[in-house]
Amino acid sequence: MAQAQAAHGSDKYYIPHGSKWPAVGAVTLFVTMLGTAAVLNGSSMGPWIAYLGLAGVAYMFFGWFGTVIDESQRGLYNAGVDRSFRMGMTWFIFSEVMFFAAFFGALFYARQLSVPWLGGEGSRFMTNLFLWPDFEASWPTNGPAGVGGEFETIPAFGLPAINTAILLTSGVTITIAHHALKAGNRGVLKIFLALTFLLGFAFVGLQAEEYIHAYRELNLTLGSGVYGSTFFMLTGFHGLHVTLGAIMLLVIWLRVMKGHFTPTHHFAFEATAWYWHFVDVVWLGLFIFVYWL
Repeated sequence: MAQAQAAHGSDKYYIPHGSKWPAVGAVTLFVTMLGTAAVLNGSSMGPWIAYLGLAGVAYMFFGWFGTVIDESQRGLYNAGVDRSFRMGMTWFIFSEVMFFAAFFGALFYARQLSVPWLGGEGSRFMTNLFLWPDFEASWPTNGPAGVGGEFETIPAFGLPAINTAILLTSGVTITIAHHALKAGNRGVLKIFLALTFLLGFAFVGLQAEEYIHAYRELNLTLGSGVYGSTFFMLTGFHGLHVTLGAIMLLVIWLRVMKGHFTPTHHFAFEATAWYWHFVDVVWLGLFIFVYWL
């Protein structure tokens, strides 16, 4: 590593040359979009085109990330590159904060403004008088038209509470793993990092069980009016982020098992830890405002 860094020059900002991965990513994403459009238009070839595109995207991810890992292990990244990575990850997490802020904003608007207006509160009483005279504003609701039929909600202090405990525990285990990495204690690092991604996958499994219960027994679906749509959009996108985060943690653990990272050079681990703490915080908001209150 030291020889490679000396050959490149530690004062030089490394820029990869002749990489094929941006082009591969552009083509495979286009094929995926083409296949998805074909599926939506009822084409029998649509799924196969979409699967081909997704396979290409997976190939791109493995190849591109593998190249970055190789460059890092060869010591080609100096302090300037490290700062760029940190700035990039910071802006990425900020964009994710804005992403979920939009969905929480939609929940607030529906719950605190639009539903009360339909019930005749405030200056919108004419809406209730002429359009929905029998509708009384309450939450949860599927609206004055009863879209999707009657449904039941998921109690906060059941599976959601268990999932909250799981994610909070995983936040502790990844912090212990991080401190172990900085202290050079790789045994503790391996154990607690493994516990973290296992807890992440356990969360996803329980979330899937919750969805099955909601659809089969509670008649709570994505089509259950404004409550169903906001519930599944918020919890569904969060579940997707937890899934991706657990996969990222698994990849980091595999790298740790191969001897990657040092107490002073481990930004890939830090970036994944930042992301994991972010999904922890988002879940606390979901538990409070979607399930509990």
